[in-house]
Amino acid sequence: MLDFGSVSQVEVPSVPLPAIVDCTKNDLTVAREWNVVSVFPRHEKHVAQLLEARGTNYLLPLYSSVRRWKDRRKRIDMVLFPGYVFVDVELEKRVDVLTLPGVARFVTFQGRPAVVPDHEIKSIGISARSGLAIEPHPYLQKGRRVHIRSGPMAGVEGILVRRRDKFRVILSVDLIMRSVVAEVDEADIETLT
Repeated sequence: MLDFGSVSQVEVPSVPLPAIVDCTKNDLTVAREWNVVSVFPRHEKHVAQLLEARGTNYLLPLYSSVRRWKDRRKRIDMVLFPGYVFVDVELEKRVDVLTLPGVARFVTFQGRPAVVPDHEIKSIGISARSGLAIEPHPYLQKGRRVHIRSGPMAGVEGILVRRRDKFRVILSVDLIMRSVVAEVDEADIETLT
């Protein structure tokens, strides 16, 4: 039998996660430099709890989904971008984030941690907090760009997609090539040129 010596368990603080979006000390109207942390599969909420305990600004958008088994149905909160957590940390504190259990690496571009454009983070944060139903969508880059002028997602820009008689706006995070979709009212949108 192999002896690995003493293995210490990392104590996870029991910080409850809100149902829709997790943000600490975070005002999305202030411009920040957001980075993307790649985490091990199904560790997003665990990493978010550790970041919460350390007082680090982060964004982990969640959506609600009904899952059905043979004997029951249950509404669970799923991660909108599986495998990723958005963090707002200074250069000196990035090592602290990398040492957290469950964190794989920072998403980088040419050897430097890549920065997500502020308007993309604001759009995702506003849509997650809007109370509207949002869900993951295949990455979409081209299409008719629209601006939402009123309603709970006012100020957000995205790509308009019609599905039957409903209007859906696709919001994309180009850095990780992921998108989300939210249904909006036709009267709330205007086409951008």
